[in-house]
Amino acid sequence: MTGQPTRVRDIHHDVVVIGAGTAGIAIAQGLRRRDARLDIALIDPASEHYYQPGWTLVGGGVFDADQTRRAMTAVLPEGVVHYACSAAGIDPDRGVVRLEDGRTLNYRALVVVPGLELHWDAIDGLAGTLGKCGVTSNYRFDLAPYTWSLVKGLRQGRALFTQPAMPIKCAGAPQKAMYLACDHWRRSGVLDNINVSFHNAGGALFGVPAYIPALMEQVERYNIELEFHQQLMAVDGPGRQAHFVIHDADGCQREHVESFDMLHVVPPQRAPALIRDSRLANDVGWLDLHPHTLQHQHHPAVFGVGDVSATPNAKTAAAVRVQAPIVADNVVAYLQGEALSARYQGYGACPLTVSRGQVVLAEFGYGGELMPTLPSWLNDGQRATGLAWQLKAHLMPIIYWEMMLKGREWMVS
Repeated sequence: MTGQPTRVRDIHHDVVVIGAGTAGIAIAQGLRRRDARLDIALIDPASEHYYQPGWTLVGGGVFDADQTRRAMTAVLPEGVVHYACSAAGIDPDRGVVRLEDGRTLNYRALVVVPGLELHWDAIDGLAGTLGKCGVTSNYRFDLAPYTWSLVKGLRQGRALFTQPAMPIKCAGAPQKAMYLACDHWRRSGVLDNINVSFHNAGGALFGVPAYIPALMEQVERYNIELEFHQQLMAVDGPGRQAHFVIHDADGCQREHVESFDMLHVVPPQRAPALIRDSRLANDVGWLDLHPHTLQHQHHPAVFGVGDVSATPNAKTAAAVRVQAPIVADNVVAYLQGEALSARYQGYGACPLTVSRGQVVLAEFGYGGELMPTLPSWLNDGQRATGLAWQLKAHLMPIIYWEMMLKGREWMVS
């Protein structure tokens, strides 16, 4: 059983963790394993916990949506106090977190891992048409099954897939949705009847050049039209039209309208207001952390990892798998007055699912340095392999539920 918060309004804990997502639970478990005497609190109002990397496979017809969720009570660490509400404010000078119900939690160390915010309203007309009129997104649990319904039902027409400006979580997910859809259409014999285009607000197919050739093979295989520097600005669902702003090489902007039968949208993303409007944010609103120690740049009692971080690594669950033990080590060292010795080198991984049965496993660190986990003779990360598919579809969910969320730190160094 998890601990229960007391009724007093001013409460003290050794460590307060904001967010019970992947990072929050993994770090809380890691802290408990390092020092069972620590009084740890987790703040999160959610009643369910999601394996978000699985949503692409739900949208591709590989997983059922229910495989990607469990009750929050089933994954919370034992002995950790759970506040089932939201954090309303942070005062890093006083060492206090204010809850939305008015209570305040005093901490010796704070771990900030609330994830990021999907900014659906940044695209005019999108929120009102999601889940109907052929408009979908694998970035929401309830919409991923609709993606698969659209893919199965489309026999001809135009399918658009979008990617917003960085940073976003799992930067490969926008094209994973596209490749899985194309693979289904190819297997069903209808791909030649469907015009597929990828509209990317950026200027490259992937941020690490070493993996682009393997991805371009898939683009050519599926005859996908690549459109760069195109930002989705508005969606007319009933009219089946997507409005883009194109940024030309000469710096000019112009509007472009595309009709569609299916539109897969990835929304712009930002840190939640709790962070971006606080003194913990950097100039563009993300949690301002040291890139190696993951300690806050200006408030030493504050640590963080995951999607809310300003560190220039990929925002993926694989990054959290490596970050969480580093933060657990460094929080314990901080509480004991010792130097922070654990160092993060920017590792992140993106299993780019290019078909049912094939994945390009991209693993890299800061500056795009390749950081493969497996030897090249076993898995060549710069081409699609069946082994990487087995990792993505079968092994990674087990690692997530049975290892990461239980504090078992496997292959993290």
